[in-house]
Amino acid sequence: MAAVLSSSPPHHLFFHFSSMPKTPLQPTSPPPFLSLSLFKRKPYYQLHFSAYSAQSLSSPQFLFASESYTHSSSSSSSYSPNGGEKFSIDGLFDLLRLSARYGDSQLAKAVHSRILKLEEHTYLGNALIAAYLKLGLVSDAYSVLVGLSCPNVVSYTALISGFSKSSREDEAVELFFRMRESGIEPNEYSFVAILTACIRRLELQLGLQVHAMVTKVGHLNSVFVSNALMGMYGKCGCLDFVLKLFGEMPHRDTTSWNTVISSVLKECMHDKAFKLFGDMKGNDGLTGDNFTLSILLTACSDSASFMKGQEVHAHAIKMGLEANLSVSNALIGFYTECGSVKDVAALFEMMPIRDIITWTEMITAYMDFGLVELAEEIFDEMPERNYFSYNALLAGLCRNGKGTRALELFVSMVKDGVQLTEFTLTSVLNGCGLLMDCKTSEQIHGFILKIGFGSNACIEAALLDMCTRCGRMADAKKMFSRWPFDEDSSMIRTSMICGYARNGQPDEAISLFNISQSEGTMVVDEIASTSVLGLCGSVGCQDMGKQIHCYALKSGFLSDLRVGNAIVSMYYKCWNMDDAIKIFNNMPSHDTVSWNGLLAGYLLHRQGDEALAIWSKMKKIGIKPDKVTFVLIISAYRTTSSNLVDDCRILFLSMKNIYEIEPTSEHYASFVGVLGYWGLLEEAEEMISKMPFEPKASVWRALLDSCRIHLNTTIGRRVAKRILAMEPNDPSTYILVSNLYSASGRWHWSELVREDMRERGFQKHPGRSWIICQNKIHSFYARDKSHPQVKDIYSGLEILILECLKAGYVPDTSFVLHEVEEHQKKDFLFYHSAKLAATYGLLMTRPGKPIRIMKNIILCGDCHTFLKYVSIITKREILLRDSSGFHCFSRGHCSCKDYW
Repeated sequence: MAAVLSSSPPHHLFFHFSSMPKTPLQPTSPPPFLSLSLFKRKPYYQLHFSAYSAQSLSSPQFLFASESYTHSSSSSSSYSPNGGEKFSIDGLFDLLRLSARYGDSQLAKAVHSRILKLEEHTYLGNALIAAYLKLGLVSDAYSVLVGLSCPNVVSYTALISGFSKSSREDEAVELFFRMRESGIEPNEYSFVAILTACIRRLELQLGLQVHAMVTKVGHLNSVFVSNALMGMYGKCGCLDFVLKLFGEMPHRDTTSWNTVISSVLKECMHDKAFKLFGDMKGNDGLTGDNFTLSILLTACSDSASFMKGQEVHAHAIKMGLEANLSVSNALIGFYTECGSVKDVAALFEMMPIRDIITWTEMITAYMDFGLVELAEEIFDEMPERNYFSYNALLAGLCRNGKGTRALELFVSMVKDGVQLTEFTLTSVLNGCGLLMDCKTSEQIHGFILKIGFGSNACIEAALLDMCTRCGRMADAKKMFSRWPFDEDSSMIRTSMICGYARNGQPDEAISLFNISQSEGTMVVDEIASTSVLGLCGSVGCQDMGKQIHCYALKSGFLSDLRVGNAIVSMYYKCWNMDDAIKIFNNMPSHDTVSWNGLLAGYLLHRQGDEALAIWSKMKKIGIKPDKVTFVLIISAYRTTSSNLVDDCRILFLSMKNIYEIEPTSEHYASFVGVLGYWGLLEEAEEMISKMPFEPKASVWRALLDSCRIHLNTTIGRRVAKRILAMEPNDPSTYILVSNLYSASGRWHWSELVREDMRERGFQKHPGRSWIICQNKIHSFYARDKSHPQVKDIYSGLEILILECLKAGYVPDTSFVLHEVEEHQKKDFLFYHSAKLAATYGLLMTRPGKPIRIMKNIILCGDCHTFLKYVSIITKREILLRDSSGFHCFSRGHCSCKDYW
């Protein structure tokens, strides 16, 4: 189509760039089809990526080219109003293209000033709009549009797209209204541009109306428009609409498949995503692009699917995309989650091109593998860094328990003027919480308040969390009381609930949760649900846990892995392994944490054989184990039905040889516990002496506990000396030693240890048992008389003791750690906390219902024997969870088989 030069006077058609309007575009009255009231809300100003954006379908340059401008004789004509210099139209087009290509805004403005002297030329005006948009001068581009007497659909569409991509979505919508009011019908690129605004604002209502208009004007068959509509629905969480549109498309391109796959993955439907990928290759003969492979690799990471990830990797090699930067970065992320450190290092070395994301991914990878020194080396070698790099290193140090190093890095960031973000500050607060140092926490607290971040809800919650971890409960309560009760209080309330639970105040935690729910001052989102579910599991409050489960189901939170994992954990900690397994099986996807949770549940229920069966399944389907996995699997060999120590040795060796995971003190402690459980105390001691690094006290403590079980005071004395030398200020060590001596009848030595404790000012952490009745926690200590129903409890317990004595119960006074008269020893025994809790449970629950008791330390042998007799005379099932696991007392027997 030949260009047509307007014959109207030229000078009033364009504004000089110095006189461009400073005010934003004012809305005109929209047509009845679209309601302007929908767009008066505050814009999100948040970047949202969509699969179809990769094609740049609505870019100004593409739109301008779509006019199919063909130079005619007039396009090469020149114009000289005063007979002076002549300017070639073609030359001006070329200069605008050069200004956009080289980012020269001054050249574009110089061309603009020349154009002002010409007669109006719509295509040239559109080229100027396109150049300004390419240069990021959106307001200048808008001034050109305003100066056009006859702007066309390309003029409007370019500006709508420019506004949409410049976080000015409201103005994009208003301009779309103005275009329609002027009688110009939108084309397919106009719809893509307005849908971009909908995506960035997550404006579903506008998107629905645009969809209706697209259908009305007959553009639904356009692949570009359908892709944009699917992108909008996917971002707004309307997966059904995405699938319906996709199914009705007569033609699809790679972007269409990318959009539907990414929408499915957003809902954690990993299996469906891979089925779609198979259909993409089989039905449409498309192989995908770098975006396809990147999102699939991310899905493999999220679902811990090693085999599928390797298949995607092979496909990338076949397509020649392995060296693509985005694919390589995604591969690093995948092998970090599902592979080995060798896989990640090899990928990094082979990459021909690396960007700052690559280097930062490597920092994260090494930190995830626990290789802190290598992560720091990568950080030092980076050719350039930004605050994301610093944050990755800071967060990694915190994940690996390097609180001191994290604080040192933070200090250097402040000195070097690195941008401090919300993530930076929450990370350093987490690092400070790891140290549990009161003075340091006060200094960090003061710094954050000084720089003005104290009013940020996320940071305020992290500050409160740090205070509770550092024992500053008084400060935490003050912070909590000052926080306004509005919609931002949910996070701070969640932190306070967790703080109460962390500091041994579960009553206060549950009370605050109930009050917050009744007042409506706490929104239970995914984070809050995860935190409260963890609390319910810790205190054994299954009824509240079930309520949160129902709420999560109703709110659609079950697709969140953290929530699903927390629900599984809650159920198995509340004696309900069957429901834990059901929830696990119904989860849409699993990660390594999910599998570790299931393993931990079986261990807590002393079901080692079942845990090993899960381990076999994990290996079969290619789930990548981590350090925690091996701690759990090694520990499982303590509770197997038969002695499988040889298998445990093989597993321990495979950690390094096969899985490239260096054993830590925690792994050695677990292995020592297995050897000790099966009576191999000498082998366990010898293995500790041959460890490649200095063993921590936890390793020796595992051996000491085994000595207590097998009454081996010879090895126990040697081990006790080592532990006391390493941790002279830890009262729990003295208790272990005292228990060893007393259990073997060495009362003199036991009392000497107790006397040493008293001289050092140490106090034993008191044993506490509790039971939940009518959603209230009832706690008991030994010889506790603080309960309001104390008379009934003690009367009931005396009756129980008499009946148990008649049935054959003989008090085991060897568990009384005092040299006193025999009748006094029995008095100490009879009123232990577990006995008081069991009695209260029998008084307060209906006949036939099981009694559920929680205990913060290991149940003593006499209480264990007593509860077996109680289960006989009352014909009731008593379920007790102590620090070693679950005990189920029924008809005179215990599920632990009297060996724990």
